[in-house]
Order: sequence, then C-alpha cells, then structure tokens
Amino acid sequence: MTIIDSPGQAAPAEWFTGGLMVWHITSEKSGGAFALGEMWVRPGTEPPLHIHAREDETYYVLEGEVTFQLGLDRIEASAGSVVFLPRGIQHGLAVRTPVARLLHLYSPGGIEEAFRSLSRTAPARELPPAPSGPPSDDAVAALTETFGEFGVEFVGPPLSALL
Repeated sequence: MTIIDSPGQAAPAEWFTGGLMVWHITSEKSGGAFALGEMWVRPGTEPPLHIHAREDETYYVLEGEVTFQLGLDRIEASAGSVVFLPRGIQHGLAVRTPVARLLHLYSPGGIEEAFRSLSRTAPARELPPAPSGPPSDDAVAALTETFGEFGVEFVGPPLSALL
C-alpha cells in the first residue's frame, strides 16, 4: 500500500477565497482518477451556484452544518453526512455554522488545478483573515474565467445569498 499524504509529509495549506484548503491527493497522484481535498469554509465565502461539465463532486462533512443545493433540492448536512453532487446538475452550498470543515472529492481529478491557480500558500494551517466584503469584480472575473477553462459554469449567486 502506498501512503500519499501522512502527518510527516502533510500537503501544503492554501488560502482560497477566504477559506483554507489542503489537497491530500491530487489528480497527478491518482493517475487522473480523482482529487481529494480538505477545506475549512466560513459563511459568505462559499462558491456561486454552478454546474460541473467534467467531474462529479462528493462532500463528507467533518465539522459544522452545511446546506447543499442539488438542482431544486436542499440537503441539510452535519458531521458524518455525505453528499454526492453529480456533474451536469446545478449545485452549491451554504455554511450554517461559524466554520465548516469538509472533505471534497472530485472524480475524475483535474479541477484542483483551478483552485490552486487562484490560491496562495497559507503561512500556517489556519483560516485567513475574514474578508471585509464581497469579492471584487476582478476576483469574480478571474474565478469565472479560470473555472470556465475547467468546464465549470457559474449560474447564480452563492446559495448563502438565497437563504
């Protein structure tokens, strides 16, 4: 058995849109089969509603409470919940506690490169300072363009803005 990520070789932490991300297994390490990350997300820093053309997305809630939307359905999830979001269907999430900690799996892998290209190395495994407001127009344009190159279409505001 090969261990790809262990405490002695922990993957680097990255700040992405007000959250913290750690990619435990990248597409490169899985031969393109999947990417597995861990994320800490605050309310107000969730992604816009979106549709993946290329990959399925699965979340495992480690800590906190999260509302997911899949199509027109809302799914309430807490620690221990698993939520599968298949490609081709609009989805999003809203964090309902001060912070949620989630595992997120993308199959096949590759989309992690979009996240990584818009992230910066975290000085420690802790959340960045909370954003003081919504993202700038330039940040939204970069997010839209970068994820668009990976087959992700943003189709609405973050779910948290709709609840």
